[in-house]
Amino acid sequence: MKIKHKVRFKKLSLTILIVLFGIVACKNDKNTMKDSKYKENGIKQEKNDLLVGVSKAVCYSGFRKGQHPDRGDGAINPSYDEILEDLKILSYNSNFKLIRVYDSGENSEMVLKVIKENNINIKVMLGIWLRAELSNHEGCPWITEPIPDHILKENKELNKREIEKGIILANEYEEIVVSVNVGNEALVEWNDHLMDVDTIISYVKKVKAAIQQPVTVAENYKWWALHGSSLAKVVDFLAVHTYPVWEGKDINEGMSFTIENIKEVKDSLPDSKIVISEAGWATIASEFGERANEDKQLQYYNDIMKWAEEMHITTFFFEAFDESWKGDSNNPMGAEKHWGIFTEERKPKKVMNEIYSHLN
Repeated sequence: MKIKHKVRFKKLSLTILIVLFGIVACKNDKNTMKDSKYKENGIKQEKNDLLVGVSKAVCYSGFRKGQHPDRGDGAINPSYDEILEDLKILSYNSNFKLIRVYDSGENSEMVLKVIKENNINIKVMLGIWLRAELSNHEGCPWITEPIPDHILKENKELNKREIEKGIILANEYEEIVVSVNVGNEALVEWNDHLMDVDTIISYVKKVKAAIQQPVTVAENYKWWALHGSSLAKVVDFLAVHTYPVWEGKDINEGMSFTIENIKEVKDSLPDSKIVISEAGWATIASEFGERANEDKQLQYYNDIMKWAEEMHITTFFFEAFDESWKGDSNNPMGAEKHWGIFTEERKPKKVMNEIYSHLN
């Protein structure tokens, strides 16, 4: 009788434990659902869809105060030592292992040289910058008259040279350059360096035939969703831009709007891999008012990087450092100057303060 009672007691104890475990598991599951702000929505990719296995990346353009790319009167580029300082900051404690540069000019070549000569643990998505081959004076708000034909003809020749240079750099620095981006927002209706999509397709094919790395084109999410089907067939992945704050969203809608943007692209082009090649939050902006500040940048960064890791989507945050040369020179509070996660003086903003407190 005693043995039977012991067996019954053990069975009862086991049953209670199973029930309790089920209740706790159920609670945890509910909490997980509650804590998970953003659903997958069919967006999640495979791990091998990440560029070099990395979800967290950053856009880099190292122009400091008084420096700028060629705006018609020559460029004033950062020095070797300045670029080295920047890359040491970005790669500190392996924080960023992947950066995006926008062209194949002298500055980008110097970035690759610095990485190689100093054995810095950073890979690069190399840009090929395309100048206007069509006059977008009717679509671009800041072009007030048609671009002369001779300028467009010159631009076409410059684009050919830029493509050749990009191919050379991708092959020379094959271990550093992990992908090549042909053209940046050259197809959206408001840009000042408008290209024909068939021309860009031909350029993509030329680059793909000459290098081993995957090739893409960077465009706004809406363009990809509405017009990207022919281009999507020739690129290796879609490089997508999304900016909730530019579209009137505050931080409480920022991440959900970003997910909607990516879902729109995914629904339109379901067979294409996606990389977010630009997403960011300005910290000062006369255009955005109170929607721009360091606290909101911190929240957006944390949200999108957590989500990007879960979704296996490489995401380039825009951008590494503030750049005062951008935008209207008469408006120091303009948004274009203040997207950095570091100031122009290389001081960390709130989003980077914990990791880089030694730089304060």
